[in-house]
Amino acid sequence: METTSTAPGVTSSHEVFGAPCWISLMARDLQAAQSFYGAVLGWTFRRARLGAAFRIAYFEGTPVAGIGALGRALRAPVTWTPYFAVADVDETAARIRERSATVAVGPLRFPVGRGALAADRDGAVFGIWEGQLVSNWQAWRKNAPAWLRLRTRDAFEAAIFYGEVLDWASERPGCCQVDYQEGEVVLHQHGQVLARLSSGAVGTTPDPLFQPRWHVHFPVGDVQATVEAALLHGGSVLGQGPAPYGVEATLRDPDGALFTVTSRPAR
Repeated sequence: METTSTAPGVTSSHEVFGAPCWISLMARDLQAAQSFYGAVLGWTFRRARLGAAFRIAYFEGTPVAGIGALGRALRAPVTWTPYFAVADVDETAARIRERSATVAVGPLRFPVGRGALAADRDGAVFGIWEGQLVSNWQAWRKNAPAWLRLRTRDAFEAAIFYGEVLDWASERPGCCQVDYQEGEVVLHQHGQVLARLSSGAVGTTPDPLFQPRWHVHFPVGDVQATVEAALLHGGSVLGQGPAPYGVEATLRDPDGALFTVTSRPAR
């Protein structure tokens, strides 16, 4: 998470609690991951304040995501993970456990905040973060360098779980709101859509596209060119075709992490 501890105007997770605030990837080979995503998505990288094993990815000067090196001793799958801003990471972790979900890692302390990794009751992995957010967070969220979709067994049940854990649709001022549109749960804040929750996932299916998980979508200027670049640099294509918002393709990087590229939305 790239922040400046003394800079004026830095946004805190206390101000936007419950909202998606960052995405990250823990890769087995940090340099190889930078090479792949730099070639495929045009990202550049800078060191993060979280340590030498972390980088911040930028696109046209805007921070997009974090990439870190997965410890050699860990056998965890490589996956893109969304983080949600919370006012108190310990309280949120307790809520997760109380609802029969899992806190897998943490809470851990970092130079600019505290975070934890969790999995909901269907096994979809997500993170929680208390502390400073990416610099100029409001503009970052408005420009939407990435957006999220949860594919889950039952979107209504998932919305209740995340609502109770993250204070969605609560009486707290500034909380995220949810609507139900055409069978999906739509998460929004201040009139801006932040994520969508869709039913139909099957926990026992071998198809990763239909397993319960948070899917990260990156808007790109040319989906087909991005697909070709991914194939050229060791990635693979799991699915490609038209979508309600244009064209999309779901890709897998050489480490196995899934992500989706979509037609760049009009600004």
